[in-house]
Amino acid sequence: MGELSLKRIGFFLLLLGLASGQAQTAAGAAAKKPNILFCIADDASLVHMGAYGSTWVKTPAFDRVAKEGVLFLNAYTPNAKCSPSRACLLTGRNPWQLEEAANHWSNFPAKFGTFMEELGRNGYKTGFTGKGWGPGNPGQLNGKRRDLSGPAYNALKTKPPTGGISNLDYAANLEKFLDEKKAEQPFVFWFGAHEPHRQYQSGSGVAKGKKRLADIDKVPPYWPDNATVRNDMLDYAFEVEYFDAQLAKMLQMLEKRGELENTIIVVTSDNGMSFPRVKGHVYEAANHLPLAIMWKNGIKRPGRKIQDFVSFIDLAPTFMDLTQVTPGKSTMQPIQGRSLKPVLLSDKDGWVNKNNNYVLLGRERTDVGRPNDWGYPVRGIVKENFIYTINYEPDRWPAGNPETGFMDVDNSPTKTAALQTKDNPAQQYIWDLNFAKKPMEELYQFDKDPFSVKNIAPEASFAQVKKDLKAQLEKELKAQQDPRMFGKGDLFDQYKSANDKARGYYERFMKGEELPRSGGH
Repeated sequence: MGELSLKRIGFFLLLLGLASGQAQTAAGAAAKKPNILFCIADDASLVHMGAYGSTWVKTPAFDRVAKEGVLFLNAYTPNAKCSPSRACLLTGRNPWQLEEAANHWSNFPAKFGTFMEELGRNGYKTGFTGKGWGPGNPGQLNGKRRDLSGPAYNALKTKPPTGGISNLDYAANLEKFLDEKKAEQPFVFWFGAHEPHRQYQSGSGVAKGKKRLADIDKVPPYWPDNATVRNDMLDYAFEVEYFDAQLAKMLQMLEKRGELENTIIVVTSDNGMSFPRVKGHVYEAANHLPLAIMWKNGIKRPGRKIQDFVSFIDLAPTFMDLTQVTPGKSTMQPIQGRSLKPVLLSDKDGWVNKNNNYVLLGRERTDVGRPNDWGYPVRGIVKENFIYTINYEPDRWPAGNPETGFMDVDNSPTKTAALQTKDNPAQQYIWDLNFAKKPMEELYQFDKDPFSVKNIAPEASFAQVKKDLKAQLEKELKAQQDPRMFGKGDLFDQYKSANDKARGYYERFMKGEELPRSGGH
């Protein structure tokens, strides 16, 4: 064999070896489990993220996740209150499928496992900083308090810029978590900011955030447009921006450690802002939430904006699907949600699957302050341009009883300003929208009424729309075994609050006892 032929064979073998090495490297990368960084703000609204068009609240880190990942235009929580909302996303089940966990400040039923617990049982290092599931009693597992969101990493503190902001050093606690992780071990970390949950330091938006009242482009028509409300909104904006700044630190940390490419970054909020007619209620502004997901190793066409309707119950099955972990039948109840993997890995903008055109919503006890600790039960459906809701107990006060201070609305300057409109004929509609009793049915059309203030349910021209939405809502609720569909809705009122100070609040208050608020954290 000639020298030239030998050189050709050697060159061929070299190429073969390189190709084999590259294939092994690619296979190793493919086999490596993705990490997850789940970031959830406490009471932040969709419209106040830059990626959705906000000009007066600056969120560059969230906007980066959206630009380098996927932005969801129609993401909803089934329940717009802290602990039931978080229970839904942790379990992949709707609130009416979660027994006591449908209520705020609940005792979490032992039968419902969470994706954090399940991933921890399947080789993932898990942990959280800030606020995990709560408030409530998570119960015990094997004699120890359950870590529904993973073990806590809250030891490291910082000096907050205002009194209303937590002193937890979220980023430093993530770094401690990563330092403890084994080199090749995949991780899932829950960053649960306490911001922008109330209380705010009054004037911080102007003084610390360097904002002006005139920066706000629009005050919702269900609040008075005055200096008090605008200042309150700016204080809220300052805390949204603080949350975003902590997210930016975490992204930089992962990038520096070489972990960013293989980490699924999810950024959202548990419910809308803690203002009247938003947090805890069942309206567009309450349930419609920001959601951006970035995964450099998985999302092939970043920057897409997705129209498909998605629910918080879709997150748990998505994480299971992307990590290739099958939920254990003995540890997680059947999941109601569907995986978003096809949406994330698609190359389509807009609608990926036009059948994903609706979500279901609901509410039970979101705070105390009514007789017998009753809640305010609601079920609803958002489909295309409409939101339809059924208020099952229209004789109850939706914002809580007046005697106890409308406790289903967090105390705030905006709440006070809205309460003061009651005796003003020109503005009493504001009081009505926020505090008055409601009819059994409500129907709003987003494209013509973006703030959901004109109830068109009584109008004959929308009778068929209402009929169709109600039929679909009740059909799905029956299939999901919602007790309210079978005459057993009083079960939710019978579940006791996990907060000792809250139980029997109305009766104790009416006896003249001095009681703190129930603690709607």
